[in-house]
Amino acid sequence: MLGTALALVTDRSSLPIDYDMPLLLEACAEAGLEAEVCSWDDPGVDWSRFDAVLLRSPWSYVENLPRFLSWCSGVAGVTRLLNPLRVIRWNLDKRYLADLTAAGVPVVPSAFLAPGTAPLPALRAFLAAHPRAAEIVVKPTVGAYSRHVQRFPRTQENEAAGWIAELHEQGHHVILQPYLDSVDHDGETNLIYFDGVYSHAIRKRALLGPDGTVGVPTLDARSARHAREDERSVASAALAASADLLDLRGPLLYGRVDLVRGADGAPVVLELELCEPSLSMPFSASSADRFVRAIAARLADPALTPLKRQDVMA
Repeated sequence: MLGTALALVTDRSSLPIDYDMPLLLEACAEAGLEAEVCSWDDPGVDWSRFDAVLLRSPWSYVENLPRFLSWCSGVAGVTRLLNPLRVIRWNLDKRYLADLTAAGVPVVPSAFLAPGTAPLPALRAFLAAHPRAAEIVVKPTVGAYSRHVQRFPRTQENEAAGWIAELHEQGHHVILQPYLDSVDHDGETNLIYFDGVYSHAIRKRALLGPDGTVGVPTLDARSARHAREDERSVASAALAASADLLDLRGPLLYGRVDLVRGADGAPVVLELELCEPSLSMPFSASSADRFVRAIAARLADPALTPLKRQDVMA
């Protein structure tokens, strides 16, 4: 793989909390893959000189989404973007959860409120549809690291409606979800896949406190976890559904499926991360090596990049 140039994309503020990056750089070096850490918002980078550009932690995109998507489009025009542009456009807005639900994937019940929607009537309709939900979660459809996510008791309608209105004023679409009690005692399970193959999983403890505090998913909030068969089944179904929805041929290079357990104890999708997820490599020996092998295979064989089926058939 010598002579193959790979950009690992981050940004200045996010790199210090990208716990995967040191392991990934080490694995690339051991594999003879020339990897370079680059900031997506650095105007001095010539992206065309890379054989591939891999999104790792460009988390400042949340405040700069139109600019970031424009940057992604430009990069995809001069080199290979991993995962592909159409995946990024779909996955950066959590309204994709509605697509997964329509495809039959079990998802945390979600309602989506566009700016201009009257918050209080919409909130009351959601609460009426979920009478057993003691608490709800309100969050923007575009976000990372629990930014702007709040948890409210159902008795605090006015406070929750006020937060919805504030997010709308900022231009955000909003998701309403019931807060599932399982998160407090069992956390969530993040399953990581490379090239469509299950690699490892972690447990992430609850980050939304009932007092309104919001934690950050640092290393001490995570621990290694063995994913159960029912969790792996749902995660695989979510990844397969996303490939069908995006009309892709072949598995994506990487993906993370975040699951929690519903009121009936069955796993449901909380989020599907196909763009720039933390992959929790410090919690799984050799996971960085597995990822680099998958990257190297893509670089060696361009046909392995999942394109639209019609593009493959053309």
